Amino acid sequence: MVERLRGEEIGKGSGMTVDFGDIEDAYLFVSSGTRYEHQAYLCRETGEISFSSEMGESDELPDDVDSDRYLPVPDKWELDLGEPLVMEFVARHLPEGLDAVHVMCRKRGAYARFKAFLDERDLLQRWYDYQADAETAALTGWCEENGIDVGPARRGAPDK
Repeated sequence: MVERLRGEEIGKGSGMTVDFGDIEDAYLFVSSGTRYEHQAYLCRETGEISFSSEMGESDELPDDVDSDRYLPVPDKWELDLGEPLVMEFVARHLPEGLDAVHVMCRKRGAYARFKAFLDERDLLQRWYDYQADAETAALTGWCEENGIDVGPARRGAPDK
């Protein structure tokens, strides 16, 4: 399946302006499922985002998607928002649980066990907030590194 979101036209300065919510949606899409199962590409000229998935029917991406015109949207693994973020959270908020979480992360179903572990300690909402803040910061940094000006944000991302 390929879908497109339309960003605003090229913004002031050298970057373009894209709604942060569109970037966030694309990030969540490419981070769902297994790694490389879903892809999203941001057109540097128009701000349009193209989505593709290996699941179900799939339309063709733009012919020039491999050119410099398109920027692949990163996933949580590329931004180190998987296990490294979990370990950082535990080190800050539950350092006595580091060994248990290290063991958890080595087995199948680790994330579900991690969430249950946090829920038992009334830290699950704190984790969700921490994760959301880290995702927003990482995506904002990615946009800055790539000259993308972001418009109004969702989930508390800073307005530009």
